[in-house]
Amino acid sequence: MRAEERSEISMLKKEKMILLKLIDKKNEEKISLQSEVTKLRRNLAEEYLRYLTERDARKILIADLNELRYQREDMSLAQSPGIWGEDPVKLTLALKMTRQDLARTQMELNTMKANFGDVVPRRDFEMQEKTNKDLQEQLESLRDDYEEVRKEHEILLQLHMSTLKERDQFHSELQEIQRTSTPRPDWTKCKDVVAGGPDRWHMLAKGKNSDQLVDVLLEEIGEGLLREKDFFPGLGYEESIPSFLRFDGVVENKKPSKKDVVNLLKDAWKERLAEEQRSESVYIKQKETVTQLLKEMTNVDSQNEGLLTMEQLSTVLKSTFPIKKEEKIQELMEAGGWHPNSSNADFLNYHSLFMEDEEGHSMPFVQKLWEQYMDEKDEYLQELKQELGLELHDEVTLPKVRETLMIIDPCLDKQTLNSYLSQAFQLPVTELPEDSEEKEEDIVIQLQTVLERLQIVDIRRRGPREQEPTS
Repeated sequence: MRAEERSEISMLKKEKMILLKLIDKKNEEKISLQSEVTKLRRNLAEEYLRYLTERDARKILIADLNELRYQREDMSLAQSPGIWGEDPVKLTLALKMTRQDLARTQMELNTMKANFGDVVPRRDFEMQEKTNKDLQEQLESLRDDYEEVRKEHEILLQLHMSTLKERDQFHSELQEIQRTSTPRPDWTKCKDVVAGGPDRWHMLAKGKNSDQLVDVLLEEIGEGLLREKDFFPGLGYEESIPSFLRFDGVVENKKPSKKDVVNLLKDAWKERLAEEQRSESVYIKQKETVTQLLKEMTNVDSQNEGLLTMEQLSTVLKSTFPIKKEEKIQELMEAGGWHPNSSNADFLNYHSLFMEDEEGHSMPFVQKLWEQYMDEKDEYLQELKQELGLELHDEVTLPKVRETLMIIDPCLDKQTLNSYLSQAFQLPVTELPEDSEEKEEDIVIQLQTVLERLQIVDIRRRGPREQEPTS
């Protein structure tokens, strides 16, 4: 392992030297290009100064030549006035006008030269511009290469440091393991002491780690000890002992088989269902609600990817629970993973909302659904009690309960209303008297009993309560 580390470190050092040489070469090329640019700028400045000097000298020479030419023409006209065969005054006037035109033309020419005297030929300008552009591109490229090499060098240094730290950590862990490790147990020795022999031990040990094999072995030893006992001493009748374990004396060990235990559990479950048939309907209804909600989310997931946006989740919740308040929808969103910093476009794996952990517990989203259902049921029953205006020990008639339920929940259909009354007054639905029948008044029961019976069934608001008109 150390030889591999030394080899890797040597390779990293070589790569580092190559990169350093490449950086030095790029720096030298950059300095050379900068020197060439400086030299070109200096030559250009010298050429510009020489051009300005020649331009000024040319202007002075032209002005001197013009002055001499004017003097010669004036002298020739003064010496021979009849040479043109024209009036000297007229000729003098014409000469004056011509000189004015010449002066104006000369001024325009000087203006043109002044304006365009610094202009270089387009071909030279384009060549210099192209050269400058190429040099700038080369300079930028060199800068980029240098920056990239610098970053790679930093990354290599960080990688080298992290490699050294990992090496030291692994070395320390190896020494600690070598110091504290114990020999691996030979589990094949257990096959001779476990009931069933090698075949059963191989079946029990298949696919299990050492920790799980210890549990298996302890369980086998415990079962063996229990099978050897024919009687167990009773624990007595103390309050600290569960009621189903209270007995004073000796209890026979019947050594039931696995089939006997399964049958016993089935009988206990059937008995429990018989006793709590009403409350089981609440559990079934909640399961149906969860199933319907999952179905609605699946329908919205048109791509069948198992993903919904937070906005789609909110829409599904509002359509499935149309009478839930906005804060309740917000609580469900937060239980599903939404938080104030989330975007409506964030995706959510909605299948994960309905999963269960290893112990069979539901996810926070389903738990929040159940909590809201119980809270809403308590609010509904409390609203019923307030609308009745009675104390818990007061008696209430069936027509009064019927009327109050319709007041607080006008959307109740007749079948649901009758089921609530049937549960509250413990009467079959077929034996419930019709509304406005006289014998309805004879059905009386304590309010506390009504609320307790409704508490254990699936009772929920079917629609919003109508607002009372304001005067």
